Amino acid sequence: MTRKIIPIASTSVSAGGGEEVGLYEATKKIYPRTVRGMFARWRWAMVFLTQLVFYGMPWMEWGGRQMVLFDLAARRFYIFGLVLYPQDLIYLSGLLVISALSLFLFTAVAGRLWCGYACPQTVYTEIFMWVEHRIEGNRVARMRLDAEPMSLEKLVKKWFKHIVWIGIAMWTGFTFVGYFTPIRELGMAFLQTQMGSWEVFWVFFYGFATYGNAGFMREQVCKYMCPYARFQSAMFDRDTLIVSYDPKRGEPRAPRRKGPDPRTLALGDCIDCGLCVQVCPTGIDIRKGLQYECIGCGLCVDACDTVMQKMAYPRRLIRYDTQNGMEAGWSRRQLLRRVLRPRVLVYAAILAVLVAGLLASLVVRTPFKVDVVRDRASLARIAEGGRLENVYRLQIMNATEQPQRYRIAATGLEGLSVSPDEPVTVDAAQSRWVAVRLQVPYGAVPAGSHAVHFSIREEGGGAQVSEKAAFLVPR
Repeated sequence: MTRKIIPIASTSVSAGGGEEVGLYEATKKIYPRTVRGMFARWRWAMVFLTQLVFYGMPWMEWGGRQMVLFDLAARRFYIFGLVLYPQDLIYLSGLLVISALSLFLFTAVAGRLWCGYACPQTVYTEIFMWVEHRIEGNRVARMRLDAEPMSLEKLVKKWFKHIVWIGIAMWTGFTFVGYFTPIRELGMAFLQTQMGSWEVFWVFFYGFATYGNAGFMREQVCKYMCPYARFQSAMFDRDTLIVSYDPKRGEPRAPRRKGPDPRTLALGDCIDCGLCVQVCPTGIDIRKGLQYECIGCGLCVDACDTVMQKMAYPRRLIRYDTQNGMEAGWSRRQLLRRVLRPRVLVYAAILAVLVAGLLASLVVRTPFKVDVVRDRASLARIAEGGRLENVYRLQIMNATEQPQRYRIAATGLEGLSVSPDEPVTVDAAQSRWVAVRLQVPYGAVPAGSHAVHFSIREEGGGAQVSEKAAFLVPR
């Protein structure tokens, strides 16, 4: 039998037999236009607020130390008056879960406002774009400058812009490392060129990430790299507040002069000026409806309101609204009433329980911790006076800001004695290893493993911690 063979030959995809069409579109640089308005002012207010907290927090002191410090070398985290140890990882886990649920709740109610106003990518992109605007000029000037051949003016402007960008990025990286190494010590080490290799690495790594993401990638991080943009649809519904264009009022759109009533021209209020697209940081056209690239910044609302005011038309052709509210023409009160829907109530209830549990745990938290480790070099031995002895090492961690004295006791066996029996002093926010010997009369306890309980109490009748251990009696 002869087999039929279908020949496979390469061919080009063409439109109408003409020019070849590529399957991937080249990335086009976006030149956002500067706009003024209420939402633009809110964005800059959030820029100042977030950066004031980020850059200023490491320099503030609390009780003679850095207010917020994650000291990885000493394995202690200082957050205001709270001292946390690696054993307190549950608090960090709870904080991360609360942050995630807060984001879910906020997204279900108001969409991607976090992305548009407080996300670090948005904040640093706004700062870098402001520098670019101040050095290279407005949108038209920047487009013209990029299109021109290389000249001395272009070279100076480009280099000056990048030098300022690198300066901001390096200072950001230095501040980031200052949360893990005391920033004053880090500053002195920098001035003396004695920074550690890991500190230098992370300063440059974080600085390079800031420089690349905010200076070059910009909206591509939000569109292609950020996972939040991908799974946000799972938290959106038709009652989520989003930036919306009103097609009933705006369509059909067409350019026109100021004066005539658009209804007499059989037109909508949109004059098709394109400003809403020009000011968008991600370069989308909001008139095409909800898109995952929209970060909810509201700049298109400011731009459209400016045009509507000049045309003497009602404002809010583009506005924050919900899909149900836009279709039904709901009032603000009706929109707010729909906020308390089942999805939001479930998120809010879970979040309230977690926050209450975390706060309650912090309130009743013991101000010190104890770890008990057996001395494996000698499981059991005969001590002076014919007594059987087990040796343990206790790590006492003082999580307060003052030196503390602790008394160590043990129970569980008849005739059990503890040495040392004098108080143990631990400095503020420090830990100390203490060798403890437990003894019982020889022959008074049968062979085997017996449970004993260490009791460590703050001197003066303060907090108390109990830890279980095993007392071994050889056969």
